[in-house]
Amino acid sequence: MFAVLFSFTSIESYLDDLQHQRTSCEEAVNHFLCRIAEKQHLHAFLEVFESEALDRARQLDEQRQSGAPLGRLHGVVVGLKDVISYKGHDLTASSKMLSGYTAVYNATVVDRLLAEGAIIIGRQNCDEFAMGSSNEHSAYGPVLNDADNTRVPGGSSGGSAVAVQAGLCMVSLGSDTGGSVRQPADFCGVVGLKPSYGRISRYGLIAYASTFDQIGIFSINIPDAALILEVIAGADDMDSTVSQEPVVAYSSLLSEERNAGKKYKLAYFRQALEHPSLDPEIKSAITGLIDRLTAAGHSVTAIDFELLDYVVPTYYVLTTAEASTNLSRYDGVKFGHQTAEKTEDLTAFYKKNRSEGFGREVKKRIMLGTFVLSAFYFDAYFAKAQQIRRLLSQKSQEIFNNYDALISPNAPCVAFKLGEKQGDATEMYLADIYTVFANLVGIPGISLPLFRTNDGIPFGIQVMSDQLKELSLLALSDQLMQSEGKH
Repeated sequence: MFAVLFSFTSIESYLDDLQHQRTSCEEAVNHFLCRIAEKQHLHAFLEVFESEALDRARQLDEQRQSGAPLGRLHGVVVGLKDVISYKGHDLTASSKMLSGYTAVYNATVVDRLLAEGAIIIGRQNCDEFAMGSSNEHSAYGPVLNDADNTRVPGGSSGGSAVAVQAGLCMVSLGSDTGGSVRQPADFCGVVGLKPSYGRISRYGLIAYASTFDQIGIFSINIPDAALILEVIAGADDMDSTVSQEPVVAYSSLLSEERNAGKKYKLAYFRQALEHPSLDPEIKSAITGLIDRLTAAGHSVTAIDFELLDYVVPTYYVLTTAEASTNLSRYDGVKFGHQTAEKTEDLTAFYKKNRSEGFGREVKKRIMLGTFVLSAFYFDAYFAKAQQIRRLLSQKSQEIFNNYDALISPNAPCVAFKLGEKQGDATEMYLADIYTVFANLVGIPGISLPLFRTNDGIPFGIQVMSDQLKELSLLALSDQLMQSEGKH
């Protein structure tokens, strides 16, 4: 009964329904539990907190009925990627290495969600240790795309994207190291926001590459993403890399920006749309959008970006180097998988623990990272990559001195078939060619679900702005969604 009566269109309308007693938190949770059961084959969730979510929903309903003040996310049903710490719950990074591990503290984002009345419904499947572009690298099996179950949802936050796509929760939190929020959002036809590096605390996020990682947001519209960002962003004593810049009221200011009808100065990389890997259908959709934006009075300029072919190698050299350092702690002694095989040799013990605990993709990236950090190759690879990163940051600053935002594809293709790219690591890594720039230079980026292929597969466009200019990015994104008829 609940699944039939309840429908979700936005957080704002849901909160209004709660205030006017047209629905309840318990009804909402029951609805999503029914949806999760119906869509279990998608494998978006690794664990559903059914009884806990229902208990919290009932408590929130009682609180509301008593007339107590309500949080900004009162009763909002949220899913967490399985790399975000939620005290007392399993936390595995979709890896056998952490099988059976229970989180001993809350991530800062979890504390802030709960403080505003959110309900956490479960932990979501992902590529192991957030390493992957297809969500085929989970130790617990792949996630399926709800638009076409023979296709991947993108990665590494595929479970979080599919959960919003299939209506299994209202919003999800993922993580984005090189496109792991934007690319699955693109493949699944939902909004995927990666804020500026340091806008959201990483405390409680399992590290992949510490100077790249950022917690991101999946939603079905821009106002919901803005509200979640407003709640979880901001300074945190537990993370020294967080920006101290005040958090603006994104959700309320968004409507003011929207009503202003601003005309934007936009740019796109000429080489991005001319790249041989780009699907012609994606190119056609984006060029059509550029024409419509120009006709609507916006300025859209093609600019040269000679470094495009360097961004993926630079990204993989630096992130694998950081990963090899971050994942060295998983040795099976203090924590992590420990082999049942008996050995007296400590080195052999470490090797066995890691060989059994880590999957193939994680092992490959650890080995690559160890290689580029080795004494013989450090200057040739790691140092050069850092130099390219500095050049990219300079290029980014030049761009945003002259333009409000950059637009580009999210990926060279739409969601591909399961197993299609497993035999070609280079092709899989090149799927990140359009998204890694934002992580390399620390700027915010968002995927907007504007298009579908002729056979109904969703894809979108990526919009990027200057560091900590999330309000401008969200306002432009909202305007684009409205102008393209996506509400």
